[in-house]
This record gives sequence, C-alpha cells and structure tokens, in this order.
Amino acid sequence: MSGINKVVLAYSGGLDTSVIAKWLQQTYDCEVVTFTADIGQGEEVEPARAKAEAMGIKEIYIEDLREEFVRDFVYPMFRANALYEGEYLLGTSIARPLIAKRLVEIAAETGADAISHGATGKGNDQVRFELGAYALSPGIQVIAPWREWDLTSRDTLLAYCDKHGIPVEKKRGSKSPYSMDANLLHISYEGDILEDPAAEPEEAMWLWSVSPENAPDQPTYIELGYRAGDIVSIDGEELSPAQVLTRLNKVAGANGIGRVDIVENRFVGMKSRGCYETPGGTIMLKAHRAIESLTMDRELAHLKDDLMPRYASLVYNGYWWAPERVALQALIDNSQQYVNGKVRLKLYKGNVTVVGRESDDSLFDEHIATFEDDAGAYDQKDAGGFIKLNALRLRIAALKGRK
Repeated sequence: MSGINKVVLAYSGGLDTSVIAKWLQQTYDCEVVTFTADIGQGEEVEPARAKAEAMGIKEIYIEDLREEFVRDFVYPMFRANALYEGEYLLGTSIARPLIAKRLVEIAAETGADAISHGATGKGNDQVRFELGAYALSPGIQVIAPWREWDLTSRDTLLAYCDKHGIPVEKKRGSKSPYSMDANLLHISYEGDILEDPAAEPEEAMWLWSVSPENAPDQPTYIELGYRAGDIVSIDGEELSPAQVLTRLNKVAGANGIGRVDIVENRFVGMKSRGCYETPGGTIMLKAHRAIESLTMDRELAHLKDDLMPRYASLVYNGYWWAPERVALQALIDNSQQYVNGKVRLKLYKGNVTVVGRESDDSLFDEHIATFEDDAGAYDQKDAGGFIKLNALRLRIAALKGRK
C-alpha cells in the first residue's frame, strides 16, 4: 500500500489491537486514530482511552452504540427470524456491519486513507469488516495486520510489547482459555477444549446463563408487546430497543435459556466449533414467530420462511450492505405492518414456551376454526372439491403407472 498517512483502527484496548496500533505506526509511519465501540460487551470501554494516549495517539473515538446496534441491526434481523444453519442467531455477524460503518465514517471525518481491524486471516470477521467497508466507501484502503505480519502467537505479541514498551495489563487470577466475543445480543466461545467437537464444554465457561439444572424450580412469565414486528414493551412497560434486549438477557439467563453448541461452516471454507449464549435473542425469536403466526397471511409467512436461510447467509457472510440484503429487508419490513399485539411466555429451566398471544390485527377467526357449530361460517362440503382438484395430478400419474 502507498500513501498511507492516517489509519482508523477498530480498537478494543486489548493485547492484539494495542500491538496493531504500534505496528501500524512503525510499519506505515502513519498517524493512528482509534475507534472503540460500546455495543454491550459488558466491559468498560473508557480505559481504552488511556491505553491509546500512552501510545501517543491523538484522535480517540469512544462511542456508545448500544441503541443503534439493537434498533438498526438486531431488530431488523429478528423481523426476518434469521437463523444460520438452523441454530446460530448471528450474534457476532450482526455487529460487524455497524463497526464497519463507523470505521469508514470516522475515516471520512478525520481525513484518513485507510482503516484497520484485528480479525485473523482464518475467520469470517475479516470478510464482514472489509465487505462492509468497501460497500460504503469503495476507495478505502484496508490494512489487516494478521495477514501481513509474522507475529503468530501470544508469546510473539508479548515479546513485541516488551520490545516497544507497550503496557500490558497483568490481571490477577487465571485468564479464560477461550477466544470470546460479546455484545448486547450474545457472547461466543471458541478455542481450547472446544477445538475437539467431541468434548463437552465445562460449566464454568458459561458466563451469561445458569445451567438449566440450576435454574429456578418455578417458571417465570413475561408479556412482550409488539409494534410492526418489533418489541416495544415488557410486561406493559415501554422500553427502548437496547433496554428490551438488556432486560430479556437478564431474565432469560436466570432461567437457563440461550445456550447452543454447534459446528458451523465458515464462509472461508472450514468448519468451526463454537458455543454461544444468546438468552434474550432466544426469547425474541420464539415470541416473534408466535405473533406472526396470529397476524400474518399464510403465503406471506411461508415466503418469509423460504427466504430466511438466504437472508441469514447474507448476514453471516458479511453482505449486510449488499443490494440483495437491502431488497430482502424491504420485503420483510413491509410484511411486518400488521405484526402487532402481545405474546405471553413461560420461561422454565432452559425452555421458552408460548402460552398466549393476542392482537387487534389477528387473522384467527374462532367462528371459522371452532370444532363446535360454526353457524354457517364455513361449508365443509367445499373441502371435497378442493381435495379432488389438488389430487388431480396425483391421480393422473397413478393411472399412468408412475410412482
């Protein structure tokens, strides 16, 4: 790369990105701008400021993006009921387009030539960050140190810190052996014993939820209020999107809800075993499908289900800003105009059970659906012709001896 005078770095303040900040200064002889986002990872982000200042960084961005994250990224995704490969609620995937967006915005604000991130050359995140950046700023340059340098282990990173006087925080107690990523939607775990798909995760690994065995012996009931497909209240109290997810995480985690252990197919081609805790998101998916079942037309609902795996793959693979995802989102958002009402749920020892739903926009007609006298609302004789018409092609094939 040439002409790199200033770089905006996605900066957590941890070991990897602290090394990257110094490496960028030395390798490219450039100015570094740090960007640290609070998207609900549960750790203080302000200490990143002092660490950046210690390395001589002058322009430091630290932003609380929790509301934007849930409102503009998590909520739209849950309108689609998105699940990757049937199980993964896309907690890491959905955070990356927001970070990419702010990286290129800050680059424009500060006159930077490039952006940089700490994703490795093996994972999905490098793709997500960079596809998002190029979609929003086609001329931006991207520096991915893990694809360039020869620092290949924690020991080499620590040696680099010693050589260049980078302060490394010495934490008391044992460090988690897992590679973890957290935001307001989920926390993920990879590495260590999880690299053996046959090994059961240790109970001490899980941080956001109690085990179902240790969850309360009495169920917890909650009621979610929906407007245009989004949760707007819990137990009658109006809440912002980030407040909704924060509260759902707490109540779901306390009831042992939201753990999954999966082997997934990464976009780069390898299989990866990971464990995820998505307590609030698990409730959101179950409840959203419940309110849709009451208020959405059958064929529209089935069309959404047909499109969902494609939508989930687009999010997983980093195509949030691609035209096909935007077009799918327009269809999905249009489908939500009557998805209003309330869903009542029972939370008990790892399970989420729908126990009631109601809506002024309900398409359920008890006078038609009843097993009792329907007073002429539905003529059951009509079903005979309906069945014969739908059986016509099957009968013709059978008469021709086809199986």
